[in-house]
Amino acid sequence: MISRTERTLNHAILAFVTILVLFPVVWFVFTALSPSRGGQIDLLNLHFENFVTAWNVGNFGSAMIASAVITIGAVLGQTLIAILSGFAFGVLGVVGQKVIFPVILFGLMISAEVFIIPLYYTFQSIGLTNSWLGLIIIQIGMGVPFGVFWMRATFRAVPKSLIEAAEMDGARSWRMLWQILLPISRPAVLTLALLSFMWTWNDFFLSLVFIADPTIQPATLALGVFQGQHTLDVNMLAAGSLIVALPVLILYAFFQRHFIRGVLNGALKE
Repeated sequence: MISRTERTLNHAILAFVTILVLFPVVWFVFTALSPSRGGQIDLLNLHFENFVTAWNVGNFGSAMIASAVITIGAVLGQTLIAILSGFAFGVLGVVGQKVIFPVILFGLMISAEVFIIPLYYTFQSIGLTNSWLGLIIIQIGMGVPFGVFWMRATFRAVPKSLIEAAEMDGARSWRMLWQILLPISRPAVLTLALLSFMWTWNDFFLSLVFIADPTIQPATLALGVFQGQHTLDVNMLAAGSLIVALPVLILYAFFQRHFIRGVLNGALKE
């Protein structure tokens, strides 16, 4: 059993780490509420209108809609392809998978900067630059290698006896996937969707290259433009940054238990 001294020490360490992590966040929030352009904190004079000003001046309304469309499209595409591919590689078995699967994983090792130029000209030739659809396709392609690896490991961790029992009961592959494997793999699927959402929402480089029209630019590009226009307005920059980061924070707050469970389960799987 843990002694009282050890328990007290553990709580003290956890409290210290919590303060250490939350202090910059709290400081950043109060900076966004600062009445001063320099960001000096004044707890007695908080300006919540800084968020309204940043929202209107930075044109974050249309930018957030653009980010939502791109991110939701990419998350749905990545998750669906990952589930189907992971099931194929992890349960059904694919002809030549010893060669195909490592080739897919090779995509995790390639930086976007390596292929961005030929990819841009390829998409330009088929009219998919400066469009949400083109960026969605690129984000799906970028997320597939990790998604396939993640879901393959998830499905391979399912007891074989469960799969064999489903086959003996006459369950076909489609039914086995959607009615048996997916319900018990929900934390892993949700974790994959959340990771995909964060990566796509926070993307700046691909959006900068493929989106030139300011009317359809996502939130990260709008924040970059806003930063260039208000370099000296520290409080406005902090407010704009919090606006862009808010959707990710909200999703994590609601699904943190599933996220942590999925990550821990994934760490124990192949």
